[in-house]
Amino acid sequence: MSVLQGKNVLLGITAGIAAYKTAFLVRGFIKAGANVQVVMTPASKEFVTPLTLSTLSKNPVYSTFYSDEGEKEWNNHVDLALWADLLLIAPATANTLSKMVKGTCDNLLLAVYLSAKSPVYFAPAMDLDMYRHPSTKENIERLQQIGHVFIPPTEGELASGLVGEGRMPEPDDIIQFIEEDILLQLPLRNKKVLITAGPTYEAIDPVRFIGNYSSGKMGFALAEEAASLGAEVILISGPTSLSTKNNRITIVDVRSAEEMYEAVHQVYNQVHVGIFAAAVSDYKPAKVSDIKIKKKHANLQLNLVPTQDILASAGKLKENQFLVGFALETNNEIENAKIKLRNKNLDMIVLNSLQDKGAGFRKNTNKITIIDKNERILSFELKEKSEVAKDIFDEIMKQIHA
Repeated sequence: MSVLQGKNVLLGITAGIAAYKTAFLVRGFIKAGANVQVVMTPASKEFVTPLTLSTLSKNPVYSTFYSDEGEKEWNNHVDLALWADLLLIAPATANTLSKMVKGTCDNLLLAVYLSAKSPVYFAPAMDLDMYRHPSTKENIERLQQIGHVFIPPTEGELASGLVGEGRMPEPDDIIQFIEEDILLQLPLRNKKVLITAGPTYEAIDPVRFIGNYSSGKMGFALAEEAASLGAEVILISGPTSLSTKNNRITIVDVRSAEEMYEAVHQVYNQVHVGIFAAAVSDYKPAKVSDIKIKKKHANLQLNLVPTQDILASAGKLKENQFLVGFALETNNEIENAKIKLRNKNLDMIVLNSLQDKGAGFRKNTNKITIIDKNERILSFELKEKSEVAKDIFDEIMKQIHA
């Protein structure tokens, strides 16, 4: 999944021959999972049709302050600007660059630009001598000084027949440039996050096991949130039907507590944050039958032995990792969670109770209490697990950046 997934991208198109590339640019943003709204200068419609861009973006294309059809309806430039998570002006002609610097507002796109509060990217496209002209260079520098992001043109054959700088980059290269720029600004860039999720199954015989009701939903939500914040995520998951879309998440499938223990310790020394959200079996059969155990009239007795404590072992080996555990309790919740926090050398523990309606296994919602290493207690309302994941990472980042 791209970091552009779910982002609102406002594409401003000006009147240059490179405008023909914007159809592919819109398609690329849509493929990356973004929502796209196009605003054109009136003259740019000579180079690419609004119908093409509207069809690809699945949104109406705006180029004037008032609609031309039926009763005059105002196209609100402020609403368009506030909708955007980012504004890209591509191609940005020499004329438009000059107007952006001077604050000239003689078309809808420039009104939107002057109202924008989101990051602004601009990709100049023009002939060689126009690009080299001192006024153009000065305008580009000025726009960078006020915080806009310059997407440099490439070299090649230009519409005039000259060869040199001035070509707008290819659409895929523009999208990659923006993705990389967004990643550089994310708070967990260059960080590795280890997350465990789901249940573990402890075999009794080839067809039966001891397990629990964990679905893995909380751990997978945490993995998605970590990846959206720029982290490289290693998600070690017990048996679950869930999947992820973000290409920054590597899933390691395991079945038993022993397999999860081994998988964790293969990567633990490489990670910056470890979040242990899996519901690991505390016990396993002392002996696993090689063949299916036949049903008999007598009671079946299983001799259970403890599994290895994955979280405790991580706490003992902790060096610079920020370590987060989970506690699911049915009584004396706060006190039991504090004991686990201290005994396992955690930096933070996330408590949820089976007594809370809407919380626990297999639910899409959760209600949590966070306790940090100073035993400060933060309680949260019932929320979707995706929102709970945001709350958890908000607190993690406060702690690690303190």
